[in-house]
Amino acid sequence: MNHAIVSREEWLDARKVLLARERAMTHELDALRAERRQLPWVRIEEPYVFEGPEGECTLGDLFRGRSQLAIYHFMLTPGSDHICPGCSFTADHVDAARQHFAQADLAFAAVSRAPIARIEEVRARMGWTFPWVSSAGSDFNEDFGVSFTPEDRAAGRAIYNYGTVIRNSPDMFGTSIFVKDENGDIFHSYSTYHRGTELLMGAFNWLDLTPKGRNEAGGTMSWVRLHDEY
Repeated sequence: MNHAIVSREEWLDARKVLLARERAMTHELDALRAERRQLPWVRIEEPYVFEGPEGECTLGDLFRGRSQLAIYHFMLTPGSDHICPGCSFTADHVDAARQHFAQADLAFAAVSRAPIARIEEVRARMGWTFPWVSSAGSDFNEDFGVSFTPEDRAAGRAIYNYGTVIRNSPDMFGTSIFVKDENGDIFHSYSTYHRGTELLMGAFNWLDLTPKGRNEAGGTMSWVRLHDEY
C-alpha cells in the first residue's frame, strides 16, 4: 500500500469531502429502498411443495406464522459434490441476522434443488441452523430464474438476472421475497440476483471500509473459501 501521508488537519478536510458524498449516497439509497417497497406484487398460484428434514412442506409453511418470507436460492446442484463458496459466504451471515428477523415479521429459508439428505449433510458440516429445504420435483427454481434445463441452455433461453444468457451452469443464486396476507394468499414482491445479493454479505461492508477493500487481486471473491477451509 502506497498512500499519501498528511497532517491530521489535512486528513480531516479530505474526510469531510468524502462524508458529503457518503451522505448524498445514503439519501439516494433511502429513496431506492422506498421505491423497492412500492413494487407491485404477483399472486402465487402454484402450490409449491418442498422436502424438509421433517417431511413435505409448502411455501406457506415456510412463513412460520409471519407475513414476510425471504428465500435464498442456494446453488446446490443434484449429483454434484460442489458447495458454492459464494453462496456459503452469504449463508454464513444468516443465522446471526435471523436473531432479529422475527421482530420485523420476517421468516427465512434457503432453497436448493439437491436432495434433502445432501442439504442436511452440508448444513451439518457448515454449522448452519436456518431452515433449508429441497425444491427437487417442483418448478420453484425454474419459475424464479435460478435453475435452467439443458435444452433451455443449449437454445439460449436460459435467462438469469433479467437478461443474462446462461450457457453452462444448471443452477444460479439469488434472493426472493414473498408476502402472505390475512387470507393466507401469497405474493411475490421482489427478487435480486448476482451482485444484488451483496446486500446480504455483511463481511464485505467491513472490508469496504479498509484500504485493501475486498482484496480481490486474483479476481472477484478470489480469496473466498468455505469457512472451514481457511
